[in-house]
Amino acid sequence: MQSLYPLQLKPLFKEKIWGGQKISSVLRMDNSLMTNCGEAWLCSGVDGNPTIITNGYLAGNELNELVEVFMGDLVGEKVYNQFGDKFPVLVKLIDSNDWLSIQVHPDDVLARKRGFEYGKTEMWYVVQADEQAQLINGFNQAIDKESYLEFLTANNLRDILNFEKVYDGDVFYIPAGRVHALGPGTLIAEIQQTSDITYRIYDWDRTDLKGRKRELHTDEALEAIDFQKTDNAKTVYSLQENKTHTLVSSTYFTTGIVELTKPVRKDYSRLDSFVILMNVAGSASLVWEKESLLIEPGELVVLPQMIQQVELHPKQKAKFLEVYIE
Repeated sequence: MQSLYPLQLKPLFKEKIWGGQKISSVLRMDNSLMTNCGEAWLCSGVDGNPTIITNGYLAGNELNELVEVFMGDLVGEKVYNQFGDKFPVLVKLIDSNDWLSIQVHPDDVLARKRGFEYGKTEMWYVVQADEQAQLINGFNQAIDKESYLEFLTANNLRDILNFEKVYDGDVFYIPAGRVHALGPGTLIAEIQQTSDITYRIYDWDRTDLKGRKRELHTDEALEAIDFQKTDNAKTVYSLQENKTHTLVSSTYFTTGIVELTKPVRKDYSRLDSFVILMNVAGSASLVWEKESLLIEPGELVVLPQMIQQVELHPKQKAKFLEVYIE
């Protein structure tokens, strides 16, 4: 069997009623066939939405197919023993040209109770935000189910929601159970569990071209929602050039960020996990052994667990997210 190598993947672009053109205009990614491109799934093992390898002798294979063949050599022994043949992290770009629906995701326990494999905990890194952009992250006060339903029924839900202004480089952690929504003018990188379960609570009374409203999931959401007040909704972090800083550390994924101004050698030998390196600004080359790959903004590579040392060589300056399972 030939050796594994850093894997490049073909994005899955998705048209959304609230989508825009920032994925192409800001990141220069080709989604020219879409009017309102809301999402690009960059790394996916979700059933029915697999990403395909584009480089090397494994080109044309689905990511989950490689997990099945290479197992721990690709994802790490502990990761493989826990998640099996499904790649456990989903990475997206999301362009919200309008408000996304106010929604919530179930945790693992509730998801399995309802016949799904996993719930959905996620995080957002803001790649670019317009002036006055904002989002919703949880409640601005503790509330109970009865009061929540009263606000919802009276169409006053926004009165109890926590609105946050958004700036380039902001980070938000969204654990399962937290009510949330992206607002207009934000382009984000989303790292999440491999799950596509969403309970839509409110959709701003929006209709499609045929005048139809999208389905809401009021009853399903009720059991999933965490009704506590959200404090410290925005992750506070600092940057030191050429050094990785942890943004989120959870059971489901760990995400760090590194700002590069010079070549940096990365040693992942302590990890029993794959590593995703995602470029969110600038450009840089990934160098391993005697090979190299240029990674442009919005692109990522998946490093198999068996590749433990690489170098990142920026062109002037670049910024990367680093994702793995601890």
